[in-house]
Amino acid sequence: MYEYIKGTVAEVAPAYAVIETGGVGYYLHISLETFSAIEHAAEAKLFVHYVVREDAQLLYGFSTKVERELFRLLISVSGVGGNTARMILSTYSPRELQGIISSGNAVLLKNVKGLGLKTAQKIIVDLSGKLMTLGIGEEGPSVAAPDGGVVEEALEALVMLGFARTAAEKAVRGVVRESPSAPVEEVVRMALKRL
Repeated sequence: MYEYIKGTVAEVAPAYAVIETGGVGYYLHISLETFSAIEHAAEAKLFVHYVVREDAQLLYGFSTKVERELFRLLISVSGVGGNTARMILSTYSPRELQGIISSGNAVLLKNVKGLGLKTAQKIIVDLSGKLMTLGIGEEGPSVAAPDGGVVEEALEALVMLGFARTAAEKAVRGVVRESPSAPVEEVVRMALKRL
């Protein structure tokens, strides 16, 4: 029903924002990712997901379309509601979440408050093939360090995701050989497919 709400930031907190437009203040539930994007802004444009329940009508706001689509994918998983999805997006950025789901790291995903291991595994199974269509990581330019910095950054990201350093290095070097001008995010994404 609503695509986005654009207006003056009347109030903002880590869990919600009030955007005033046309004399009406809209209360939107937001993630920490969105909070950090609009925290000091005088005006904001938030992409909206509207939920109608028997007992409430809720607006969820997101600073990017990618975050909103990721939220929609998360709530499509049985057992994941709006608040849980918002908590996941507050804990991990869209890029980090994509890496966790692509690598199947349910243990890392269950670190989200209120999320159990079985639900984390269900999220990974249900969403593992759906995230590639979102274009996560294509929103901003990547900044790579000179002299092989792309290789090192990608390698560190994979190691942080729980992959063995030797296997990760082999995958990263293979990707860089094939696509020498690829940004770090793309190298990590392609290397995840090889691991």
